[in-house]
Amino acid sequence: MVKDLFERIQNNKGPLGKWASQAEGYFVFPKLEGDLGPRMKFQGKEVLNWSLNDYLGLANHPEVRKADADAALEYGAAAPMGARMMSGHTKYHEQLENELAAFVMKESAYLLNFGYQGMVSIIDALVTRNDVIVYDVDGHACIIDGVRLHSGKRFTYKHNDIESMEKNLQRATKLATEQGGGILFITEGVFGMRGQQGKLKEIVEMKKKYNFRLLVDDAHGFGTLGKTGAGAGEEQGCQDGIDVYFSTFAKSMANIGAFVAADKDIIDYLKYNLRSQMFAKALPMIQTIGSLKRLQLLRDNPGLKDKLWENVNALQGGLRSKGFNIGDTNTCVTPVYLEGSVPEAMVMVNDLRENYGIFLSIVIYPVIPKGMILLRVIPTAPHTLSDIDETLTAFEAIREKLLNGTYKEIAARTTVDLDA
Repeated sequence: MVKDLFERIQNNKGPLGKWASQAEGYFVFPKLEGDLGPRMKFQGKEVLNWSLNDYLGLANHPEVRKADADAALEYGAAAPMGARMMSGHTKYHEQLENELAAFVMKESAYLLNFGYQGMVSIIDALVTRNDVIVYDVDGHACIIDGVRLHSGKRFTYKHNDIESMEKNLQRATKLATEQGGGILFITEGVFGMRGQQGKLKEIVEMKKKYNFRLLVDDAHGFGTLGKTGAGAGEEQGCQDGIDVYFSTFAKSMANIGAFVAADKDIIDYLKYNLRSQMFAKALPMIQTIGSLKRLQLLRDNPGLKDKLWENVNALQGGLRSKGFNIGDTNTCVTPVYLEGSVPEAMVMVNDLRENYGIFLSIVIYPVIPKGMILLRVIPTAPHTLSDIDETLTAFEAIREKLLNGTYKEIAARTTVDLDA
């Protein structure tokens, strides 16, 4: 007997979906209002916001707002119509690609409509069934989904573990040799949850011993790391060793879109084989022209990155001095690790928002192990030292309530599904 396809969906909402009745609209899918920035409104109250990836503060920059508005006035939201290959190609798309390639020190670049779909499609285009993929077990979901499309073999290595990388490169080398294929190695420039940089310099060094090509997702490194802001590869002095460089506009560029950069022959190949772009409408002019302005500001105003790092160092230094565990982050991403259950985490975040006016992202199981709570704090250039002091004071207070059982007691009086 054939089952109703929806029976499973109706009976099992998934590890995150099962919390929807208690979490939606507050803990997930919250509605923030007001101009993008450190101070916004949540459910009618002003909150100090640490959940935007607007690292350089470009989202509400007056020159950016004007560029977006001018592009909208001139072209509307629809232009250009059609896919780039058919009718959606413009000189502005080419200009942005050329400027991005120069900025990240690559020969060529290609625009993508979205980072997630772009990465999935890049992986799909670069490998055949005879090729082998080696990737970090903690890779972003877009990497995981891209690898899932691969019809050949793939190996994961322990997160940022050199010994595990080499072991799996040896396995991949043996298999690729037998199959007559190649090896694609994938890592991130910055891991968006833990805040660690990928060990790009060490990985590039391994290319002397193993024959592989390196794809780096540098979504959180672009604009925040390196002397010029060109990312984790520039920061570690190994940008030349990255064969395919990818980043999204959704972080430092405060926009929609993404790009991939590499040698011209690789980009030419991707232009004609990236299914997510070949069969999709071109990136609209508002985003394209707006990104040209954002890139100009990013490139010509190093003070934006300097202010960002002033805040990063003040926040992370303050957290460490007060005994908080922020792991071994060496980027702007600031994880604060605490011990507690999912119900306790919900009570804690409610307390932060309602009584301390602090809004941030909370990460719980299954994204991290059971019994752990991760408060993910994203400092940006527009934050102030006063914002940081206010947050540190609030964190000390909530930690005390977590340790003395206050949150556990409140959670016990609340109707919450404890099957997590």
